[in-house]
Amino acid sequence: MEITKPIVYVASDSAGDTGESVVKAAAVQFEPKEVEIRRVPFLQDPSDIDLLIRSVLQRGGVIAFTLVIPQLRDYLIEQAEQYRIPYIDLLGPIIRTMEHAFNQEARHQPGMIHKLDEDYFKKVEAVEFAVKYDDGRDFNGVLQADIVLVGVSRTSKTPLSMYLAHKKFKVANVPLVPEIQPPEQLFTVSKNKIIGLRIDPLKLNMIRTERLKTLGLPGNASYANVERIHAELEYADKIMKRIGCAVIDVSNKAVEETASVILDMYRTR
Repeated sequence: MEITKPIVYVASDSAGDTGESVVKAAAVQFEPKEVEIRRVPFLQDPSDIDLLIRSVLQRGGVIAFTLVIPQLRDYLIEQAEQYRIPYIDLLGPIIRTMEHAFNQEARHQPGMIHKLDEDYFKKVEAVEFAVKYDDGRDFNGVLQADIVLVGVSRTSKTPLSMYLAHKKFKVANVPLVPEIQPPEQLFTVSKNKIIGLRIDPLKLNMIRTERLKTLGLPGNASYANVERIHAELEYADKIMKRIGCAVIDVSNKAVEETASVILDMYRTR
């Protein structure tokens, strides 16, 4: 018998990014059960909601929504209650509380978070920068970056670069490999913008072994060899000490945790 995943429909009168992020954050709390998230964006009139209601009645599920247009929100709630469909209003209670606290009515205009303002273009520029100067492709990025990440392979340099780019920081990252001389730029820029990433050798061995499996390569390759890993980490430590940069142990940290530490360091400087 096929086991169907529970479904959460994320409805929005905009792109639905906010709602999907919130639902994903909540769904993680129900692992190992898998939750299917179906985004239903750009709802514009009641007929769009009628289609959504029909889909839920056919397949079952919960509706989570971020509707800021009052007429659409009220109609969806009315229909969901009529057909006894569970629903979650993700923005309504927050907006109403803020209206009361600020003594000001909200604009009720969808898509405002995605306005093409200066912040948006800064984010795009930062993401393009992170891609261009990823993994030491061009060491000139070290000179232009707000933050420079250094460390051995598989210390989350690329995910961190992209995460910080979405916070509008230009980030370059440089891999430290014993056989390759580190770029001179690392020793000429301010050490305050360089962050070294350290990791436990056993943790790194596990990560690299899994990476090799994903690539269909044997797990005993030198990339995941324990002695090789120790040699790389010792070399990386020497370079970081020579630079004099701050170092973060990422062994048991999620990307978001490490990014938060980096941003705290950046702001205090």
